[in-house]
Amino acid sequence: MKKALKILLGVIVAILVVFGGYLIYLFASYDRLPDNMTLKPDNQHTQALETNKTYRAMSHNVGYGAYPPSYSFFMDGGKYSRAYDKETVKENMQGIVTTTKELEPTLAFYQEVDQDGDRSQHVDEVAWLQKHLPAYNSLYGQNYDSSYLFYPFTNPIGQAKSGLVTLSQAEITSSKRYSLPIETNFNKFFDLDRAFTVSRIPVKGDHELIAINTHLSAFTKDRSIQAAQLKKIFDVMESEYKKGNYVMVAGDYNHDVLGNSPEVFDTSKKRETWTHPFPKEELPAGFHLPTGKLAIEKIPSARALNEPYKKGKTYTTLIDGFLISDNITVKDVHVKDMQFKYSDHNPVYLDFSLK
Repeated sequence: MKKALKILLGVIVAILVVFGGYLIYLFASYDRLPDNMTLKPDNQHTQALETNKTYRAMSHNVGYGAYPPSYSFFMDGGKYSRAYDKETVKENMQGIVTTTKELEPTLAFYQEVDQDGDRSQHVDEVAWLQKHLPAYNSLYGQNYDSSYLFYPFTNPIGQAKSGLVTLSQAEITSSKRYSLPIETNFNKFFDLDRAFTVSRIPVKGDHELIAINTHLSAFTKDRSIQAAQLKKIFDVMESEYKKGNYVMVAGDYNHDVLGNSPEVFDTSKKRETWTHPFPKEELPAGFHLPTGKLAIEKIPSARALNEPYKKGKTYTTLIDGFLISDNITVKDVHVKDMQFKYSDHNPVYLDFSLK
């Protein structure tokens, strides 16, 4: 009996030592990139944009190439933590490239692009986009380089280095990465770091198009964090607009862009933490969130990952889009209905001109 108790006590001590050591590793290895960080664009072309000419912008959260329609994610109540295999990631990334070529955007904004990660089977998706879309100038801004997350225990999501990619047919003369406020408690290891990139694109004349790419927090239950993130972006938007620049923000806001998506997409499910209405009333003067006929067309931009995608059953919403200054004329805005073939998001695209 005493021997059994000693063995049990030894096992418990060993578990506590391993767990304690892992916690020390998590906190010791955690690090955030500095705020207001200069980035280096990769320019292949030097042309400028022009006023009174129609252009197209596209925003697409690519879900690090891991989410075909059959996929469900453990943090959303689903099954998996990593992409099925490397071939699936490559197939999804090629599908995203093909979709981009079909839409032919002047500007393309991508979120959740892994440079390296266990969850994405170590496919360099930043290099993939640059290689397969060579007609574009490119910019990469890192969101996070996470510690190894040993969860779920049977198949850990592992480590990931991931961020934002902006592509432009016009020159990106300079760019910066700004850190966003995040939770400082243990949740920071699960919602990970957040940022936005600001790229300057010349417009013939004296001004610039300020192209902002972002992906706001999803799994935080502290709404003050999301509000603080938006405020920081709003402050940059307002500052650039007052300089006379054109300002476009594209991304995954993890907010309901329509404000009434549950009614539009005919679902009886309650709102998720990432689908609170976007606070349009808090936008700086001179800005709006164009929705056009999105509520009539009823094509969602994102789906829940608690189960494989089933049209008409799976929770869907519209959380991706653009924030536009009023010196930009919006002609159309649409969601391309991909039936979530290559990602848990469908791309949103917008036709516009500069006044």
